[in-house]
Amino acid sequence: MRTYLVVVDESPESSLALRFAARRAARTSGGLMLLGIIEPQDFIAFGGAQATMEAEAREHIEALVSASVAEASKEGDVNPQILIKSGKPAEVVRSVIASNEEVAALVLGTAPSGAPGPLVAHFTGLDAGNLPCPVMVIPGGIDIERLDALS
Repeated sequence: MRTYLVVVDESPESSLALRFAARRAARTSGGLMLLGIIEPQDFIAFGGAQATMEAEAREHIEALVSASVAEASKEGDVNPQILIKSGKPAEVVRSVIASNEEVAALVLGTAPSGAPGPLVAHFTGLDAGNLPCPVMVIPGGIDIERLDALS
């Protein structure tokens, strides 16, 4: 099944990418995969504090992904697959794509102005062309009606 991979975070760009991918998945009988990434925490010498920070980061990303499932459901009959992984974002995305042949596209969003986010910069810059699937970049300044028409 053709599956669209979206990295979920708190940014408005992530919401646009999610909306586009959920609508495309629903309209093409495809799948949707939501990836929450827990970035490595700075090391703290006190193990208890380190464990607490990591647990809070996991809870936070799980809540974001859960909210994203509800958003995706609004866009059509799509039941997203959920992945929560720890690590450096670009490495995690590459690993998820490499281990899932069904991923047909990585869908990322950009901010309406300024520099693109780190994943967009990575996968459209130095690492452009090295993925086994297309990267769809949703512009942050796109009008919602236009986005919906394209999806």
